[in-house]
Amino acid sequence: MRRLGQALLAVSLFAGCGGTEPAPSTESIEQQRAPLTTTDVDVAPECQGIIDFVNTASFQTLDVYLPSDVANNLIARRTSSPFTSLADVASVRLVGPTRIAQIEGGAREEEFIGPSCVGILDGLAVSTDDAAAIVSLVNSISDSELHDVLPYAWNGAVNLLNLRPFTSVQDISKVTGISEVSLRNLRNAATLSRPLEALIDTVNAVPGRDLYGASMARHFDWWQIVTTSGSYRVGHLECFGLEPSSVPYGATVRPNLADAAEVRAEFLDTLNLANRNHEIPQSVIDTGLANLDALTAGRSFKGCYFSYADDPWSGNNVAIFVDTVNGFSLLTKTYWSE
Repeated sequence: MRRLGQALLAVSLFAGCGGTEPAPSTESIEQQRAPLTTTDVDVAPECQGIIDFVNTASFQTLDVYLPSDVANNLIARRTSSPFTSLADVASVRLVGPTRIAQIEGGAREEEFIGPSCVGILDGLAVSTDDAAAIVSLVNSISDSELHDVLPYAWNGAVNLLNLRPFTSVQDISKVTGISEVSLRNLRNAATLSRPLEALIDTVNAVPGRDLYGASMARHFDWWQIVTTSGSYRVGHLECFGLEPSSVPYGATVRPNLADAAEVRAEFLDTLNLANRNHEIPQSVIDTGLANLDALTAGRSFKGCYFSYADDPWSGNNVAIFVDTVNGFSLLTKTYWSE
């Protein structure tokens, strides 16, 4: 491995080994100022410079941070097609976790990434905003929702619940039972639904009516809601996709799961009731619905429909949907009173 000073060789010496060294692009700098990650990718926008570094650094620069054979392998691969993700980089021969960490170090040293990129944890390049969102979610999420978000990491979920509160995403990633898939699920749960959550917040802020109203929720304890609502009366309770041990007492069970169309239809009914006086900006509705569609397309959901009343003069209708794989959850509620 060459010393850092050798990266300053004359441009003429670079010509046969990858060309001149490009400076970090304006696009990369702008990406470092990007907001929360909103798509299921393994590199946050603020960390995109890691990929840019691997795609553009000369052999001499890569050789400062990596063994020469690894640098050669990266350059040979990017010649045929540029890297687009961390998983893509990790697929190159001889590139494992240690080399990925060295690549991150090189990208930071060469100023392709800055403080807004926390770094690579469990195969996920995390921004400071994403990290804060993950910590906030883990510290506040309910038991039932966390297990839905981490359906294949039961022990990891239990350990998170027992060890919280956390102060850093690094500490979360070190918890026994939290793997690459688990951390990515947590990141997705914390960040991917922000436009939808903005719409939900707007719906919930619409002034209530005396005779009717609506509300929604994105993060909630569905089991507690289903089993404790209705101090006066609980009406029809229909569930689907639940494990037999999770079916609430008295519920009927339908055989088919909910799909994206069913979730959207229920959401729209609730939204339209809340927005009968057209108080919600159309731009908020459009971006929220687009986000909902992106999160539910092709997915299957477990959940329940039920009604309840806290007195003889009112009623509530609730629908709960939970993605069977990644735990994305949505609750809609409408109410009436005499």
